[in-house]
Amino acid sequence: MELFWILLFSIVQPYAQGQGVYAPANAQIIHSGAACNVKDDNISERIYTIKEGDTLVLQCIVKGHPRPPVRWTKTAGSASDKFMETSIYNETLRIERILRVQGGRYYCKADNGVGVAAIKSIRVDVQYLDTPVLTVHQTISDVRGSYYQEKTVFLRCTVNSNPPARFIWKRGNTPIEQSKDNGVDIYEPLYTQGETKVLKLKNLRLKDFANYTCQVSVRNVCNIEDKSVTFRLTNGTTAPALRLSVNETLVVDPGRDVTMNCEVISGFPRPTVTWSRYPGALPLSAQVRGSALVLRAVTPADAGFYNCTAVNNVGNPARRNVNLVVRSMSNLTFQITPDSNKDSESIQMGRDLKLSCHVDATPQDKVNYTWYKNGAPVFNTETLILLRSDPDMAPGTSSLEIVDMKFRDLATYSCVASFPGSSVQELRVDVNVTQSSVIPPVLAVPPGGQVVSAREGGSAELVCLVADGKPRPPILWSRVDKDQLMPSGQAVVETRDGRLRLANISRDMMGPYRCQTAPYNGLNIKRREAQVQLNVQYPPMLDPVFQDVRSRNYQFVTLRCGVLRSSPPRLTNVRWYRNGELVRMPPLDPKDVPEYKFKLEPSNNGSYECRVSNAAGTSACTFDVSARPYDAEFYFDTPNPIRILKGNNYSFNLQWTQRDPEATDRIIGYWINVRKNKQNLLSKQIDLKGVEPVKGVLQSYAIADLRIPLSYEVRLAPITTYSIGDYVSRTIQYSEPYTYPRSSDHVCGFEDERICGFSQDRTDMFDWTRQNRLTQNPKRSPNTGPETDRSGTKEGYYMYIEASRPRAPGDKARLLSPLFNVTSVKGPKGSGRVPYCVSFYYHMKGKHIGTLNVLLRVRSIAYVDSVAWSKSSHQGPDWKKALFDISPSGPFQIMFEGIRDVGYEGDIAIDDVSITKGKCKQDNSVANSGTPAFTSGMYTYTSTQTCSLIDTGTLTHIHTQTCKGMHVCMFSQVKSVVK
Repeated sequence: MELFWILLFSIVQPYAQGQGVYAPANAQIIHSGAACNVKDDNISERIYTIKEGDTLVLQCIVKGHPRPPVRWTKTAGSASDKFMETSIYNETLRIERILRVQGGRYYCKADNGVGVAAIKSIRVDVQYLDTPVLTVHQTISDVRGSYYQEKTVFLRCTVNSNPPARFIWKRGNTPIEQSKDNGVDIYEPLYTQGETKVLKLKNLRLKDFANYTCQVSVRNVCNIEDKSVTFRLTNGTTAPALRLSVNETLVVDPGRDVTMNCEVISGFPRPTVTWSRYPGALPLSAQVRGSALVLRAVTPADAGFYNCTAVNNVGNPARRNVNLVVRSMSNLTFQITPDSNKDSESIQMGRDLKLSCHVDATPQDKVNYTWYKNGAPVFNTETLILLRSDPDMAPGTSSLEIVDMKFRDLATYSCVASFPGSSVQELRVDVNVTQSSVIPPVLAVPPGGQVVSAREGGSAELVCLVADGKPRPPILWSRVDKDQLMPSGQAVVETRDGRLRLANISRDMMGPYRCQTAPYNGLNIKRREAQVQLNVQYPPMLDPVFQDVRSRNYQFVTLRCGVLRSSPPRLTNVRWYRNGELVRMPPLDPKDVPEYKFKLEPSNNGSYECRVSNAAGTSACTFDVSARPYDAEFYFDTPNPIRILKGNNYSFNLQWTQRDPEATDRIIGYWINVRKNKQNLLSKQIDLKGVEPVKGVLQSYAIADLRIPLSYEVRLAPITTYSIGDYVSRTIQYSEPYTYPRSSDHVCGFEDERICGFSQDRTDMFDWTRQNRLTQNPKRSPNTGPETDRSGTKEGYYMYIEASRPRAPGDKARLLSPLFNVTSVKGPKGSGRVPYCVSFYYHMKGKHIGTLNVLLRVRSIAYVDSVAWSKSSHQGPDWKKALFDISPSGPFQIMFEGIRDVGYEGDIAIDDVSITKGKCKQDNSVANSGTPAFTSGMYTYTSTQTCSLIDTGTLTHIHTQTCKGMHVCMFSQVKSVVK
């Protein structure tokens, strides 16, 4: 199914005479296509209804010159999404297999820079119906004053749908009615997600053990069929229960196979067991075997929370969780902390010293740290204190404190991190503690390295060296501006040698960088810091990069090339070139704006380039200077561009405006080419005969001898005394005017739901209603409105206005015909405009009948309505025929306007509408009108009547037949007919 939404933008007021440039204006919304439903809500907004999974097509047709670009946006229903921004005329937004979250309000915005942009919105309602979920819950509670327990079962049926679903509960195949069974209660619970209906079985009876079906329906909207789910309730129905084969926290070595089994220990019906993982999905190597999950050769990436869930729709699902931890160790670091109480930064005898060791491990609390001194294990003594977890350090850090340091404490200390009993390889770090091996670092930037300059796109190296210090710590680099990240995207980058290497440098990398000593793998003391400034050199940034300059010949032209930014700022050279050759001119002061002034002549049209250089490179401003005229701009909003000619030919009224006609030499004409399959069918000059184009004023040219139904490419270029402009191209597309389906002699009986392309006018107060005898409201107002359609059958449809509440006196309902594209304004033998015959039947019975108007709406840049036919008050109990001629001046629509009178007995109906080319054939026949007189013709009436011919004179032919419940009397030379 495809859904179309067409926005037809029309101008509120006609443009000034001759003026072709105008802004897009507010739009009226019309629709076509196969929407599930199209209606207006209480805020006069068009609502489109579509089924989830179908294709949505929104089309924005907008008038305006120059042609307005179109942009689509959406809000509501989900996050605001911008779908497209394009300048293609008549743009279409298409969404394949639309989802429910894509419903919402869609906006079409058209803006051509003239006046105010035109914006229209439409709300898309995506309808869906999921399969319902049926769950069973039961309770056992004491009942006061009794010696038994009451067992109550709740069957909860939940579904997601749009619109809200209707629920039907069945026991077996029999619908359950609460009023006929005191043992059940059906209700809607509060605070539930989705739509829920609960069936409560009170004090279970034997007959309550049965099959229960929850059937949900959205009443076949969008052809969505009903859905249902069935559950068998027995005396053995129980909720699921699970038992895990492993601990809830499972720690394993990498490379091992892991099997986790969720054993179902109870539950009927048999529960279904599923496995999931958080975060992320199950590993690719995972295998689910029944209720067991098998992981092959696990890695640290497989760690996470694994969830086992058993569901049988009875009670709540049973869940068990396993936290899988895969052991791993990396990045073992150490710190040497001198006596912080005495603000020391070096090893001194008689003072305290602390050695710390940290490893990044999983699980961190299972790491075992072992300390060695010169290869021998260290045990707690009065002077050597081991801390399994140092509270002054990061979590998981082990420390060895040396109290009142002596010469015997100068040694090599080793820290070993391991997982006891694990296959994970242990990590080790050695620290040599002597007065000569532990020295505070000295950080220095090499001479000339405080400022580093580099070309944009090149590479650079920032250097901070540890001139002295043992052990030599790593160097951490960061931006001085805390809001800026390093080029790698990280906040801090570690370098072992203090050299930060940058590649593909861009100007946003410019600025100061901080280098500092790391507190680990060295002395844990106050950080040493320094700064390095990175300057990025780039060629001058110029404005404009390119400019199209048009001017009249023999006038002075000034070209300016502005320098926006430059690094370094000093310009080294400025040179002007014409068509690639150097223009010799006096040296330019670097402080001045580069400028070149000259008189434009036919010989010096061409490309001008200003090349501006600094130490980093050269940039250029390019100017295309000419006296060539600007392009023409086609006018696409011509109301009726096609005219039918004799034979199989047609002509096209081509219209355009000239962009900035006064900018260049006088335009004396246009060169036009008409092509078909890249072959020139017409190539000629359009002579303006001395009349110069004016900005915004439409120009036109009739292209004749085009063949129906072919399309053509038209190319147009302006001509001046000295040159010809660029060609612009458009395609002329021939399209047939709208006609009704060729049945019933083009008569619309409103038998199809699409009502022959008619539409409700959005500017009225209420709508016309489509109805037949079978769909009439049995409680409708008596003594008003037709019993059947004009044919007298129960199945036949007609359109009518309902005058009952909430309608008020003066309320109007308008029904618009499709648009008829008049392709010729001359009638037969050139006798004025082409006539059309409008014919229809009307029914106006009731003491409160108001007015039925038929209006002719002629479409142009603005539309004009005029009353073509009108009838008021009670007109009798029968259908009557009306027909009249119109001669529209352009594309037109017929509007049926029903106006409500003071009371409810005022229903007006219409049927069998036809709009055909040519004048009406007056036959003096009136349906069911009493005793009309004829000379010849056909008389039609219902099957309950009889046909009598009186005083026939010379009767040449009488024929009576029955067709669809109707008698037809055909006669000639008849004076009168009575019922």
